[in-house]
Amino acid sequence: MKSIPIYALTREQNLTNLTKLEYHLSEREKPLKFRTWELNSMKALVDQLEAHMEHVYRLRFFYSFQIPRLGKEFDLLQVKENQIVNIELKSGAVSEDAIRRQLIQNRYYLSVLGKPIKSYTYISSQNRLVRLTNHDHIADTDWKQLCEELQEKSPEYTGNLETLFQAEWYLISPLTQPERFLRKEYFLTAQQKDIERQILRRIRTERRGYYWFSGLPGTGKTLLLYDIAMKLSVRQKVCMIHCGTSGQKWKKLHERLLRMIWISDSQITEETKLDEYSAVLVDEAHLLSQDVLHRIVNLAGSRPVIFSSDDESPVSPEEADQSIKQELENLAEVWMFRLTNRIRTNAELSAFIQNMMHLPERKVTRHFPNVTVFYANNNQEAENLIQYAKEQGYQLLSEHMVTGKTPDCLAVMLDEQYFYDENKYLRSENHTVRKLFHQLNGAKEKLLLVVNNNFQLYDVLLDLL
Repeated sequence: MKSIPIYALTREQNLTNLTKLEYHLSEREKPLKFRTWELNSMKALVDQLEAHMEHVYRLRFFYSFQIPRLGKEFDLLQVKENQIVNIELKSGAVSEDAIRRQLIQNRYYLSVLGKPIKSYTYISSQNRLVRLTNHDHIADTDWKQLCEELQEKSPEYTGNLETLFQAEWYLISPLTQPERFLRKEYFLTAQQKDIERQILRRIRTERRGYYWFSGLPGTGKTLLLYDIAMKLSVRQKVCMIHCGTSGQKWKKLHERLLRMIWISDSQITEETKLDEYSAVLVDEAHLLSQDVLHRIVNLAGSRPVIFSSDDESPVSPEEADQSIKQELENLAEVWMFRLTNRIRTNAELSAFIQNMMHLPERKVTRHFPNVTVFYANNNQEAENLIQYAKEQGYQLLSEHMVTGKTPDCLAVMLDEQYFYDENKYLRSENHTVRKLFHQLNGAKEKLLLVVNNNFQLYDVLLDLL
């Protein structure tokens, strides 16, 4: 979206025309639904600015901007080469602590732009202007200071503000960025917060139950699970069970989180005392065996158990083990949630991988500029193309690559074992598609596929591009 002159936006007119005007000026994707109280507060703000400075009609702000995929909203942002001014609008009385927390959070989100940030809140019902000080206190301020900062002489940013922000900067992985997680340098999406709120409310009132949330890779399941664990472990110990081969990567976290006890699924025996913990949490639950799942449920007793798992629906039922999914669905009174917003996964690559796993009924019109497909007639040609990929900065997928690692650029070799069945699912003679699906989703920016001596597969993949 683009910045707009708020003077023009606050001239007296009906809401229908105002909506049309804002939609035209901002070039946002969808028309904005105006909130009357916020519009009145903005009018009051403009009136005060006119009383304290000239040429208010020149001021341009990004109004009601939301960071893509994250849902974080700012009321007014003036973005210049040398600074950012953030003004939040309030119509009624708000506690200073709430104002402070909002402005500090806003500053964190904006800090990725690498500019000084001036943070204000205007409470129109009190005609009160406050600012966030350098020491993170809330202080009443005069209009002169705000007006001087709004008239700072550096050029304004006139482009599309969405292009300056990436949700991946804020929504981290505890696995790959443990230090940032431990410093709590992350935020949950609205969907994650809603799921967490429902789970914690029931656990705190009933202290029991089964909970299961799933989603495609990159939807923030592990971050959500760990955030829930952090909140549950404030006063009591919880047990975190990790499945598969990535467990050793969590040691740094568990050395610091003293009330969270880590156990690998391979360590679960009949003697494991899960009933000693206030709650049990299971990450990557789709990798559990049925025996271990039954053991966890039995050993936990009446304790709440929270499962997080990948949605493997794009993978052929012949390749993906559906037994754990069915077992989780059949747990007594289980609360099930589905995360739908891809955050850390590149949306373009994710769409291509899903199409690759299960061919769409109709040819997609979307293009995939960050996906490359090469063909090799023999092993020597394949090695040459892989070497080319490495020299271009790609990391070669190996059998030992740990799920959860996220290379920026991933190169993959696909040989004669891969084919498409009559239901348009990608299959392999060695049943490796499930593993391939999770490994491909580790790519963050670019994907390069080298098809070795399998022209039918190459032909299909080219058509997907």
